[in-house]
Amino acid sequence: MKYALVTGGSRGLGKAVCLKLASMGIPVIINYQSNATAAEEVKAMIEAEGGKAELMPFDVSKEADVDAALEAWQNEHPDDYIAYLVNNAGIRRDGMMFMMPTEDWDSVLNTSLNGTFYVTRRLLPKMMMRKHGGRIVNMASLSGLKGMAGQTNYSAAKAGMIGLTKSLAQEVAARNVTVNAVAPGFIETDMTKDLPQDELKQLVPMKRFGKAEEVAALVGFLMSDAAGYITGEVISINGGLL
Repeated sequence: MKYALVTGGSRGLGKAVCLKLASMGIPVIINYQSNATAAEEVKAMIEAEGGKAELMPFDVSKEADVDAALEAWQNEHPDDYIAYLVNNAGIRRDGMMFMMPTEDWDSVLNTSLNGTFYVTRRLLPKMMMRKHGGRIVNMASLSGLKGMAGQTNYSAAKAGMIGLTKSLAQEVAARNVTVNAVAPGFIETDMTKDLPQDELKQLVPMKRFGKAEEVAALVGFLMSDAAGYITGEVISINGGLL
């Protein structure tokens, strides 16, 4: 059986992606770091619709935790493999660079960029060995494409994910593994609730924030057979904000 793993799957974009993939008939592994209640709620929502879901708590920024969790899962599922991976886990620690604590720089880079590396590296061998290959979607950001004042750490992490996406896509294309990135703009989630939405909406040609479900629909397409010839791409979803 082919499973999907969504890191940071208990809230926001991750939650929407979990629900979308489950609706496509894919068993979903919901990763979370500490919010077990929210993760259980997502699992219950999937199961209420007849889908299959499991929980997998670990901190993506800690290599040993990643390896231990994924090894334990594989031992419990010897005949299955994780064919769909969404590297969604990420945090924001905004601030101007000249006064940014090293801890805020490290925590953002470790979660988004190092976490993507740790999880993807662990799952790639199984994907590459199987006839049906795999699908990887990395959740980048508009900040990683154009930069954003007050987000040098976040922009650097997301830009790094974009570079990783383009390079890895070339490494694994011959093994039927696609690697793409999605770059959302302003989306209504917990991560953006503290932003001045009325002011920022005026920057967006559509004059609104996007919905998590709209991003999830794009991820679902990239995971589908219809997207089998798309790899190494960064697809923006931002209401026309350039």
